[in-house]
Amino acid sequence: MPHYFDAAHRQHIETLRQRWTARTEWPTWLLLIGVYVGWFAIVLNSQWLGRGVSTLLLIPLLVLWLSLQHELLHGHPTRSTRVNKILGYAPFAVWYPYTLYRDSHLLHHRDEHLTVPGVDPESRYLSAARWHGSSLFERSLHWLNKTVLGRFVMGAPLALLALATEELQRLKHGERQAWQMWLTHSAFTLLMLWFLVRYSVLPVWHYLLLISVPALSIAMIRSYYEHRPHAQPEQRTVLNEAAWPWRWLFLNLNFHLVHHDLPGLAWYDLPRVYRRHREQWVARSGGFLVQGYGQLWRQNGLRPIDSPQHPFH
Repeated sequence: MPHYFDAAHRQHIETLRQRWTARTEWPTWLLLIGVYVGWFAIVLNSQWLGRGVSTLLLIPLLVLWLSLQHELLHGHPTRSTRVNKILGYAPFAVWYPYTLYRDSHLLHHRDEHLTVPGVDPESRYLSAARWHGSSLFERSLHWLNKTVLGRFVMGAPLALLALATEELQRLKHGERQAWQMWLTHSAFTLLMLWFLVRYSVLPVWHYLLLISVPALSIAMIRSYYEHRPHAQPEQRTVLNEAAWPWRWLFLNLNFHLVHHDLPGLAWYDLPRVYRRHREQWVARSGGFLVQGYGQLWRQNGLRPIDSPQHPFH
């Protein structure tokens, strides 16, 4: 447990960890079962529901699935890496193999490197060299991606383009782990798409472009302003006091500094720890506090929140 927590804070966290809920992880198990059952129920009843209603139900379900995969890679609901991999390997969201997401995200949790281009795999900033070597068109895209609307519209396509570029290079260089991962992921994805063709009214193109990409776009809103460049690593991570629909979809990851300081704390305990010691958390973040995603939209819907170029890297 981080040394900067006072005795009361430490005791509260330890008490939460000793509860029956935390020992059994029943909320995460229940959510996992709910997502699996929900996906199959919607797909198998899509002819009755219709394509439109099925789409509207599947998009938030996939956003929730992405959030659940995040819980799995952090050791919930079991402490077994292998078991959690099996539980989270279903390619409902299509684009990112579970193991790729797991390995890159755990590298992202080296807080001393947060936001640093080329070191933090989830950095949304460019080094000075890359920025100055970019074309006017590329710079324009990066500026647009710094607005909420741009992030929602272009965030997913840009992320998928970057993913394809990086992974094709790995495959081209013959990296065995990359080949194994993508062949396995592709096999499961093709099996899922066959199931859709066989048992639903959802065409493959519809699921890929009108369900999985919009789900990824919504998930991109969560990470839109999770981190900022700052000299102090603990002041690089946001505390976003979002409303309940977003907290539910993102499994409370809006309390992002709490998660980075306590990555092993389950999603259902993040709000408790934050609210009990809110003033301490806000002080630790250096006042990096956002009053919900609505505030971001009002202030930065069409205006970049900061520069795409990292200010001191």
